[in-house]
Amino acid sequence: MASVDMTSVDTTRAEDDTEADTGADTEDDTEDTMDKDTRQTAADGGNGNGGGSGEGGGGGDGGGRDGGAARGRQRLTAEGLTLAYDRRTVAEGLSVSIPDNSFTVIVGPNACGKSTLLRALSRMLKPTAGSVLLDGQVISTLPAKKVARTLGLLPQSSIAPDGITVGDLVARGRYPHQGLLRQWSETDERIVDESMAATGVAELRDRYVDELSGGQRQRVWIAMAIAQQTPLLLLDEPTTYLDIQHQIDVLDLCAQLHEEQGRTLVVVLHDLNHAARYATHLIAMRGGEVVAEGAPGDVVTAELVERVFGLRCQVIDDPETGTPLVIPAARRSRTARGEAPLEAAAAAAVRES
Repeated sequence: MASVDMTSVDTTRAEDDTEADTGADTEDDTEDTMDKDTRQTAADGGNGNGGGSGEGGGGGDGGGRDGGAARGRQRLTAEGLTLAYDRRTVAEGLSVSIPDNSFTVIVGPNACGKSTLLRALSRMLKPTAGSVLLDGQVISTLPAKKVARTLGLLPQSSIAPDGITVGDLVARGRYPHQGLLRQWSETDERIVDESMAATGVAELRDRYVDELSGGQRQRVWIAMAIAQQTPLLLLDEPTTYLDIQHQIDVLDLCAQLHEEQGRTLVVVLHDLNHAARYATHLIAMRGGEVVAEGAPGDVVTAELVERVFGLRCQVIDDPETGTPLVIPAARRSRTARGEAPLEAAAAAAVRES
């Protein structure tokens, strides 16, 4: 049986993590009698941990269509957000609605606020103004474990505890389902096995995480996020460190979670062509603002790419999928027009900082 002790995990907790779990959810009340120092959830900014199978779920399989989705309401929204780090404001008046059961991808140039928005949606970053709503309730007012069983997160950078094996780390994805009345089960074991098999890390089960390559570690973290079985899953640049084959494998797996299990995914990607191929809903950002959103076929145009990324291009149909395919203008063509891409990008970054 895999270990699920959470006490060794180094976690950064949200300001509201110490809120007591009160109300009608008896299971939440029971589970929150556990030592609060053992809590590790993605919603609180830990090592990528999120959690579970819906608000009432103590460990059911698969992403849910319950809650807000069943009532035809978008489960995850942001209204009038101002997001800042210390005194540096990244976004003001930012509002987004994540379509239920969508594969939403957020794209934009570096430092445009993509990851910052994802942190706010997952409760890792508290807005200085505005609100993030989960199932119609302000997310910061909800009990931590309740959020963790509904919304999982894979952040950009995750640090594993020293001396932990791959199997034990992936098993920690089942933590939000554990409690005094529900301990480790055969279902948990099966979900961990399936998650490792789906990400190609099953053969690494007994290896120490700190011995792995960057790409292998990334796949292990993705396996843990999948094992959490949340109906909403947020991933910040999940293809980082991966070669092209594993990038496609990860995105295929995300598409499978969306199409076959009905999960709502929100993913930050840098590769615009990957975004256009896999997304059902695309959000393009620049300078902390949403420039455009909608179906990739409606959003990805040559004009939009130049406006958002400052890159002249052609947009053609992908011969494999029919989705938009961005072909950047050749260097000679761009320099002939007197364009200086690096200098322009640097100037744009300064203006937006």
